Amino acid sequence: MSEADVTAVVAEVEAQEAALVLPEFTHEQAWALGVRLVELATERDLPVTVDIRKGTQQVFHAARPGTTPDNDTWVERKVRVVYRFGASSYLVGLRARAKGGDFNADHGLPLQEYAAHGGAVPVRVRGVGIVGVVTVSGLAQQDDHALVVEALRELAG
Repeated sequence: MSEADVTAVVAEVEAQEAALVLPEFTHEQAWALGVRLVELATERDLPVTVDIRKGTQQVFHAARPGTTPDNDTWVERKVRVVYRFGASSYLVGLRARAKGGDFNADHGLPLQEYAAHGGAVPVRVRGVGIVGVVTVSGLAQQDDHALVVEALRELAG
């Protein structure tokens, strides 16, 4: 992907995140969102792990056939990026790439703990800010991200 392409994708992902602000995010909504992500993955036969957090509490977790415990590790690493940088793990990684840098080296963060790869998206509530994270792991990073965005758009209406 060229520098211009990366810049265009950064702008697109920033716009997605700005649009995906919910009026509230309840445990029931978190559960329904997790179930919807599993339904989408099942319909498409996708080998993904789905994880949803409210604050630091894990309120939904499911692993489809074809995943391994390594996907759980990727989930944790992506979630840490969202909570630390306040943006999706995909956007944080794209921004680092647009600057020509290496995310982990630039921030002095251990690769084993932080992954600025697509798939973890913050849940924002209007007037509150980030209240949780929705994560998918198992596909190419842009596809992990796109699946989460698709389901969040459905939830947002």
